[in-house]
Amino acid sequence: QEQVAESGGGLVQAGGSLRLSCAASGIILSIRTMGWYRQVPGKQRELAASVGSGGSTNYADSVKGRFTISRDNAKNTVYLQMNSLKPEDTAVYYCEAEVVLLRGVGDYWGQGTQVTVSS
Repeated sequence: QEQVAESGGGLVQAGGSLRLSCAASGIILSIRTMGWYRQVPGKQRELAASVGSGGSTNYADSVKGRFTISRDNAKNTVYLQMNSLKPEDTAVYYCEAEVVLLRGVGDYWGQGTQVTVSS
């Protein structure tokens, strides 16, 4: 069964760095867009960064210049390098992958990983 799983969250001081990883597994033909979203209690989930199959990237204004998204297509994995972290980056981060399967295209989400930035 296809699934997406994140790792790499944790607690870090302001100004520090964290690297998130997300791997898709199962019988996957290819993956189109992969992205990282984040959500804080009481607010809508928002896009932090995304990367297309060809490597084109898109970032939220709030993370531009601090976060870098990348992917390894051979490993069906996407990464989010987060530098110069701020307390307002505290959220649950979710990985999303648009996966091409034999039966069609599906949108898969991970269970989320907590990132906490202390001031």
